[in-house]
Amino acid sequence: MADRRLRAGVALVVLLAGYALLVPWLAGVDDRVTDFAAARQGPSWAHLFGTDSAGRDLFVRTAAGLRVSLLIAVVCALLSVLIGALVGALSAAAGGWVDRLTMRVVDGVNAVPHLLLGIVLVALFRGSLVAIIASIALTHWTQVARIVRAEVLSLRDREHVDAALLGGATRWRVVRRHLLPAALPQALVAAVLLLPHAVWHESTLSFLGLGLPPHAASLGTLLQEARSSLLLGGWWTLVFPALGLVLATLAVAAIGAALRDRTARPERAGAQL
Repeated sequence: MADRRLRAGVALVVLLAGYALLVPWLAGVDDRVTDFAAARQGPSWAHLFGTDSAGRDLFVRTAAGLRVSLLIAVVCALLSVLIGALVGALSAAAGGWVDRLTMRVVDGVNAVPHLLLGIVLVALFRGSLVAIIASIALTHWTQVARIVRAEVLSLRDREHVDAALLGGATRWRVVRRHLLPAALPQALVAAVLLLPHAVWHESTLSFLGLGLPPHAASLGTLLQEARSSLLLGGWWTLVFPALGLVLATLAVAAIGAALRDRTARPERAGAQL
């Protein structure tokens, strides 16, 4: 079951990535160029997804928006995993008051609603891509830190770690050479599971008008622009960007769930032995 889910998720991600990367390039048009004479045209052979209120082709613009949203999600997931893995590993390796203080910081970050904190950060630098990435990455590293900390705590008292310390290795070297690599698989699974959450977070910020500027395509800006067209009967302006958002979320979530099952399978087998 997990293998079929993994193959299906990977196939869908490849399909969506190919659509997002190739369509804007093959179309040979700027998705930001307006043509008000062709505004709000329904799906047709000339415009497969129809056009928006400014006459822009939604087939090309949805691909461009999907590309931007996926890029933001990947960068945010990698930054969150990097921060969370370092904090979790160092907290568990240090122990004592450092570990307790770090976990209280993690609890404090978790206590603040992520979307609210993201809105505050983005509002300070409105329309900035760096601010959007920072607002997501700085609010989603805590779960990774907990996962890596738990993994490192289970490995900290192993014989090879004690042997390395007795051999003169520094605590940081033990963390870098022995503990972090062992926790890396769990961190990578957490990165995959963070991707759909980051996509929705960026889409929410852009939908609220706090993300990218309106002329820059992302799934959130397309959904935000669709509100006015929807009232005039332009259902396609909402359906196709929303479909891209849902498919990307389901594909990545399927991959993450399959990878999580695969990493948990050896642990269950070891427990049975």
